[in-house]
Amino acid sequence: MGDIIYTSPVIRCLKNQLENVEIHYLTKPAFKFLLDENPYLHKLHLLKPKLSETIKALKAENFDDVIDLHSSLRSLLVKVSLGVKSSTYQKERLKKWMAIKLKINKVEPIHLVDRYLKAVAFLGIKNDGMPIDYFLPNDVKGIEEILPGYYSKPYVAFIIGATHFTKRMPNKKVIATIQKIKIPVILLGGKDVSNNADIITSGLSQEIVNLTGIISLNESVVVVKNAAYVIGFDTGLTHIAEAFNKKLVTIWGSTVPELLGVKPYKVDKHLEVSIDLDCRPCSKFGLSACPKGHFKCMNDINEQQIADFIEYE
Repeated sequence: MGDIIYTSPVIRCLKNQLENVEIHYLTKPAFKFLLDENPYLHKLHLLKPKLSETIKALKAENFDDVIDLHSSLRSLLVKVSLGVKSSTYQKERLKKWMAIKLKINKVEPIHLVDRYLKAVAFLGIKNDGMPIDYFLPNDVKGIEEILPGYYSKPYVAFIIGATHFTKRMPNKKVIATIQKIKIPVILLGGKDVSNNADIITSGLSQEIVNLTGIISLNESVVVVKNAAYVIGFDTGLTHIAEAFNKKLVTIWGSTVPELLGVKPYKVDKHLEVSIDLDCRPCSKFGLSACPKGHFKCMNDINEQQIADFIEYE
């Protein structure tokens, strides 16, 4: 999800910097909601059950250029089949492997947005210096309906979800962090972390609202958009917060932002929290368990550092 969000400046720059351009976008059906409302797109294509069916539909469009920001075997097959001029984002897989396995990091600390933009530089496209985009549908619930008792107060949106275990703080650390925060905290995440949220909520005596697994992702975006502060791990909703220039705390465990190029983009106030360890990073996208067994990258996080970032008026 985060990778798709970071393509939004590329879409915008293409639309605004090329005359009479028509931009089509191909992605999985699961990510349709991220692009449905993007005004810079002419048409959204979704992968069909068979790749041959997808290619047939794309051939009918008679494209002039193909920009591949995924750089996978599937996207290679699409490019070859369409047989038109193409450009591909370079993932630098070998360098990333060396950084993880050999701890030899030769990956330049360039943001993913700028890495993507290199793939369209041949068209004369330049970075416009604007933040990422996220467009909410008109029919999404308003903050007054989602948080009737809290929307008018300063609150912290704490995103406790992430795809892999090693990208999430243990429940006890989340509890210890929230205990140091003096304004209401709203827990956000999917159904996969609902049990975690129940444990966190039961371990606290202070004001807290648990919305994990209850509201939709776009409703969660509304909560993030209206928050005074956002705290989150390396996950899509945390990156979406950047589109609204939120005061943002990002907490990093087994993954490192420099390697992936996913530091918060065009955010005025941001705190990056992590522990410098010889074993980090242990993976590119996260793991189901700590390979060393100690999970120090999250267990040793300084909760007070996070709480101190939040200003109380």
